[in-house]
Amino acid sequence: MTKRVMILATNGFEQSELMKPKANLENAGFETTVVSLEKGEIKGWDQKDWGESVTVEKTVDEIADCSGYDALLLPGGQMNPDVLRMNERAVAIVREFNMAGKPIAAICHAPWLLAEADLVKGKTVTSWPSIRTDLKNAGANVVDQEVAEDGNLITSRKPEDIPAFSKALIEKLGATADKSAMEAA
Repeated sequence: MTKRVMILATNGFEQSELMKPKANLENAGFETTVVSLEKGEIKGWDQKDWGESVTVEKTVDEIADCSGYDALLLPGGQMNPDVLRMNERAVAIVREFNMAGKPIAAICHAPWLLAEADLVKGKTVTSWPSIRTDLKNAGANVVDQEVAEDGNLITSRKPEDIPAFSKALIEKLGATADKSAMEAA
């Protein structure tokens, strides 16, 4: 049976941090589902301007529970996790994955959602530099490295970390990842 990964995002997601891990997961044989706050499409942010759009396959309100998914991917971007952490159902989804012990992979600013869901206390995580104080204030042990893994949490700092970030999630899901085949930013 194919393993399924939920990608939780909204407008303003960092384009490379959704598109590249999504492609890497699909190339490794996993099924991905983009979940957002509203139906239709969400638009990425590509460095200094709006980028490509992706189709929303389900809304957070259509997710009764997370049992049909094996992992959660949280792309970064400054706007995306800031909006998502204000939505009760989006935060509840993050908590549900954690309570089930399923992998949660968050890159760049996305660990804001982990802090909002109260999941970082006592955990070792990494992130984009500007939110590290927020993570420390939420009780995390913050490190500056390509990937930090602590239990079911996988975190990375920036688009350049995408190959290692994708590899860590793919391996956590029980597959072998060919790092040389991973798409970078």
